Amino acid sequence: MKRTQNAKILQIKNETLVVGIDIGKENHFARAFDNRGIELARLLKFSNTAQGFEQLDRWMQDTCKQQKKTEAITGFEPTGHYWFTLGDHLKDIGHKLAIVNPFHVKRTKELDDNSPTKNDRKDPKTIAMLVKDGRYRDVYIPEDIYQELREAVEERERLQERMNAVHNRVIRWLDIRFPEFQQVFKKWTGKTALLTLKTFPTPAMVIEAGEDKILATWRTSIKRSVGKKRAQALVKAAVSSIGRTNGNIASQAGLQNLLAEYELYQMQYEQLEQLMWELLLQVPNAVKLLGIKGVGLVTATTFVGEIGDIHRFEDPRQIQKLAGCNLVENSSGKHKGKTTISRRGRKRLRHGLFMAMIAILGNNQEFRELHQRNLTREKNPLNKMQSIVALCGKLIRIFFAILSKGVDYSPEKMMGDIQYSVKAAA
Repeated sequence: MKRTQNAKILQIKNETLVVGIDIGKENHFARAFDNRGIELARLLKFSNTAQGFEQLDRWMQDTCKQQKKTEAITGFEPTGHYWFTLGDHLKDIGHKLAIVNPFHVKRTKELDDNSPTKNDRKDPKTIAMLVKDGRYRDVYIPEDIYQELREAVEERERLQERMNAVHNRVIRWLDIRFPEFQQVFKKWTGKTALLTLKTFPTPAMVIEAGEDKILATWRTSIKRSVGKKRAQALVKAAVSSIGRTNGNIASQAGLQNLLAEYELYQMQYEQLEQLMWELLLQVPNAVKLLGIKGVGLVTATTFVGEIGDIHRFEDPRQIQKLAGCNLVENSSGKHKGKTTISRRGRKRLRHGLFMAMIAILGNNQEFRELHQRNLTREKNPLNKMQSIVALCGKLIRIFFAILSKGVDYSPEKMMGDIQYSVKAAA
């Protein structure tokens, strides 16, 4: 599908059936119109099942036959995950798909009856009218390896959230039961600290064991040498601990459950990263993204999974808009508002680019120099956040060139571009 509104409107021809569907968890509602907005069939209610999808197919086929339509475009709101199965079905049988913005539906639902009423009969019509007027965006359902990457990134985020939750609960446990523990060990997730929490979680158990037994326990399980001073510091901290002692038996059981849960998530996380690497290898030129200093596996996987096939884009600015990093101006008459990014698009892609740029600025000399030039140039200097957003756009252009053309990242070319832009500005 084309991306400009004029091109979208031109796709709605006299022989096109425009179908608006209001998505629900168990039941969906559909209405059909022509390119002028005249309704062509009665409202259809169908279930979110294989039988319901067959009912929709027959209804659309019958309507097309009766009204002499040769093609159909189906529009709907992206209501959570409930549209996934229906979208896959419609795509598989060859229908064009269109997603309308829920905000647009909310704003335009009063055009017909001047009423804020929202119901299952009204919404499909509002959706269909937006599609008819070209106010929709293309539906891209990634296939094969790109869908696998997208699912892997989503699963990684879920594991990361759960690990963070367990981490915070362990910190809470230590704050209550053994607050001095964090003075001896900076991170409870380290091998020695984790072994200590499994074996001697409370101050009383540390004191009872003594530094010799603690050292012996560490040395049997940890290959690298562990310091005697740390064992002494742990015992000293336990002696003066202000930790709570009531309910210790149940609290220890709770801690051991948390530690087991964390180790399980950690193992799953490592296995998932291995899977992400294997999947990334299957995408042409994707591994070359890792040649940019500061770009890691997660950044590359997130970018490729979120945009899908690079060849569906003609220009990197389309990816910039997809990420919501395109600039928008807020001005009216004599008022000159601030220029900001739109933040309309794929949130995970935008966040991934931002976090990647933070890492790149800490490791990549070329981007650091470009960042510094943005901050100190004579004409229109940028603040730090503006510069990071601008550099995200630069990173998108580099990623686009690598993935689409198969070229390698060149620090020399990057530095040459910086020198050229400096001369041009002089």
